[in-house]
Amino acid sequence: MAGTERDTARSCNNLALRKAARYLGATYDKALAPTGLRATQFSILQKLSTHEQITISSLAEMIAMDRTTLASNLKPLAREGLVTVEPSPTDRRARIVTLTPDGLARMTAALPYWRTVQSEFEESFGGDKAAQLRAALEDILDTGFHPWAE
Repeated sequence: MAGTERDTARSCNNLALRKAARYLGATYDKALAPTGLRATQFSILQKLSTHEQITISSLAEMIAMDRTTLASNLKPLAREGLVTVEPSPTDRRARIVTLTPDGLARMTAALPYWRTVQSEFEESFGGDKAAQLRAALEDILDTGFHPWAE
């Protein structure tokens, strides 16, 4: 690899974020495996637990995921009865997502596993550094750059 290509790979923000996301995602997936949830599914259920009902569009915006990907992630959760996805009574184009009692129970059962892996990561990486990392990642979302905005 030429020097410039190597430097580009080392300085690529996207590559660094994706590598870290895959690494942490796999770590959280493994920790949550006994609950039958993947990390993305847990995050969706956790976010839904703070809302009675929410549109797919609003949920997608809250978790920084495009609607199509979110809809694909919701399908297995709906099949398992953890969420419902129904047309909005006020706007037939919109779909409303609701966490079911089974979904809340599964998310609650997964919390100890999530807390354990969260704690292990913070112990390994450093609690202050982990807080700074989360803040920096949230700052990225506040830049106004919305790749899938319509």
